[in-house]
Amino acid sequence: MARLLVATGNPGKLAEFEELLDGLSLELQGWSTEVDEVGETYEANAALKSEAAAAAGGLPALGDDSGLEVDALGGSPGLLSARLAPTPEERIQTLLSRLAGAPRPWRARFVCVVTLSAPGQQTRAFLGERWGEIVEPRVTGRGFGYDPVFWVPEVGLTFAEMAPEEKHRWSHRGAAVKALVESGALSRLGDASPADPRP
Repeated sequence: MARLLVATGNPGKLAEFEELLDGLSLELQGWSTEVDEVGETYEANAALKSEAAAAAGGLPALGDDSGLEVDALGGSPGLLSARLAPTPEERIQTLLSRLAGAPRPWRARFVCVVTLSAPGQQTRAFLGERWGEIVEPRVTGRGFGYDPVFWVPEVGLTFAEMAPEEKHRWSHRGAAVKALVESGALSRLGDASPADPRP
């Protein structure tokens, strides 16, 4: 079983990657990199994380970066999505306050780039996106980030209202991981690495 680091200290994100990669005979381990996301693109930020984890742990590593881009806000918050406010609830309220008075529908897209890095190899990037609309929260306590306000018209549900397997099928991160899997890059992973790396 090949071992793969996931450059995150977020247990929820690690669990999502484990679900998305289930059945591929991969042993995933979270690896908190604590790098500054100073890149000017999603790909650059994701690569900063995956390359830091791969260099420190001596194993192949995944990194990802994502953002919400709202048409009525000129593509904002984009790269600053996770830094719009201190908490998820405050970020949602800030987003909705900025949209107040803007004509509906509030068309938006989620973008995710997943990068795969390995010691001595070139980092590869995989893009996923999902178009939808911003709506007032219809359910709370499920999903994370902007999930409660991102509505997918084809399904008639927000990300927060979807069961996990349904969200994976429709989400931007699910699309990026699907592109990664279909590339065949994961099937070539070896495990010539330290026996028990730790963050």
